[in-house]
Amino acid sequence: MVKLGVILLAATLAILVAGFLRARKRPLPLEGCVALALLVAAEWLMFRGIEPVATYFTPIAWTCYIVLAEASVFAVTGHSRLRDAPGEFGVMALLSIPLWLIFEAYNLRLENWAYVGLPGTLAARWFGYAWSFATITPGIIVTADLIESLGWLRPAKPSKVSGTKEFVWLAAGAILLLAPLVLPQRLAAYLFALVWLGFIFLLDPINRRHGWPSLLGDFEQGNRARFWSLLASGWACGLLWEFWNFWAAAKWIYIFPMFQHWKILEMPAPGFLGFLPFAVECFTMYIFAAGVLGLLRPAPARPAGSSAAAES
Repeated sequence: MVKLGVILLAATLAILVAGFLRARKRPLPLEGCVALALLVAAEWLMFRGIEPVATYFTPIAWTCYIVLAEASVFAVTGHSRLRDAPGEFGVMALLSIPLWLIFEAYNLRLENWAYVGLPGTLAARWFGYAWSFATITPGIIVTADLIESLGWLRPAKPSKVSGTKEFVWLAAGAILLLAPLVLPQRLAAYLFALVWLGFIFLLDPINRRHGWPSLLGDFEQGNRARFWSLLASGWACGLLWEFWNFWAAAKWIYIFPMFQHWKILEMPAPGFLGFLPFAVECFTMYIFAAGVLGLLRPAPARPAGSSAAAES
C-alpha cells in the first residue's frame, strides 16, 4: 500500500506546514532554506540511483530534515536547540548512536528487522550505521519541539505523583524489558512492542527523582504538551522514516512474524503505532543518559504550553 503511505505522509506534512505558516513570527532562516533545497536535490539523485546519495540517502535526508525543522522552530519561537546550544545538540546526536544500539541488541534475539543493500566494505557500512543512528534522537526531539511550538496544546489538570506510582512504573518497566529476554525466542519475536514501552516506565521515574525533564514531572505540573508532542512526533517521523527508507538503496526490511501481508511502504500497518511510544522512549532514554553523564541541570518548572526548545 505505497499510495496509502504517501497519502498519510502528505496529509501529516500538510497539517504541520499549515500550523507552521500560521504560527511563525519571522522568515525561515537561511539554513532552513538551504536544507530544504538539499533535501529536494537528494530526493532527485536518489530516485535516479546516483551514488553515493542512493546508498546514504536515509542519513542525508534526515540531516537535511533536522536542520529544516530546527530552522522552523526558530522561525516560530526565536529559539532552537541547534542555535542556542550547538554543543549540546552534538552530544544528543552522539548519544543517539549507543542508545539505538540497545534496540539493535534486542533485535539480535527478537529478529524483527534486517538491513539490505549495504555498502560492500565494513568501514563504509559502519559509517552509514553511525550517521543514520545519530539522526534518530535529534529527529524525534526536534520534531516534537516544532509541534509543541505551534500552540495546539493546552494546559491540563495537575496530577499528583506518589512514591507508589513511581514504584509501579519502575516495576512495569523492568517486567516489559525482561519478558522478551527470558521467554522462548519463538514467543519473544512477537513482543518487541514491550521494548518500545519498557524504557519509558523504567527511566522516567528516575529522571523525575533527579530533577531532570520527565513526563511524570510534566504531569505533576499540569503540562501534557511535551507528551502529546512526542507522540505526534513519533507518527510524523515514523512516516518519514518509512517513506525515505522505501526507495533508498541501503535500507531496512521487517521480518517479524506478523502482518507481513498488510504493509504500508515497508512497514506492516500495525507497526506504525509503535512509532508513537518509541518517540517518547527516545526522549526518556536521552534524558537519562545525558543526566547520568552530568550534562543536565535540574529542570525548572515549565509553564504549561511553553516550548521545549526554549529550555536551557
